[in-house]
Amino acid sequence: MATPWTITVDCADARLLAEFWSAALGYAPAPPPTGFATWEAWMVHHEVPADEWGDVAAISDPDGAGPRISFLRVDEPRTVKNRLHLDLQVSGGRHLPAELRGERLAAEARRLCALGARVVEEHLSPGSPHVDHLWMADPEGNDFCIV
Repeated sequence: MATPWTITVDCADARLLAEFWSAALGYAPAPPPTGFATWEAWMVHHEVPADEWGDVAAISDPDGAGPRISFLRVDEPRTVKNRLHLDLQVSGGRHLPAELRGERLAAEARRLCALGARVVEEHLSPGSPHVDHLWMADPEGNDFCIV
């Protein structure tokens, strides 16, 4: 039996990143734990101080296929490039014409940038003027790619 797991992202603003990644991935706010009607009820039950309630946020795939993602406020800033990152598969795959893939990547990059992301670097398809994938950063600078 596989071990259940969650991706946890350390960040400065848990709610900001939860909103960004929810929109980027088509996720929704994660439901409260079993037995609790709301997250606030869970926090009160576990005696989490009210001033810490914004220090964590969680999102989940409404279809249940993808992993849950939690965001945890930490004091220390990010200082080096991520060793682990997400690749959002939006182009349709390398079996499609490079021009079509590039158009899809450009459209997704515009959408994500409107949500607060930024393009770090474009990578072209070998021997082609078309974009193969984009290295991007979320609103706090965490790396991800769209491929």
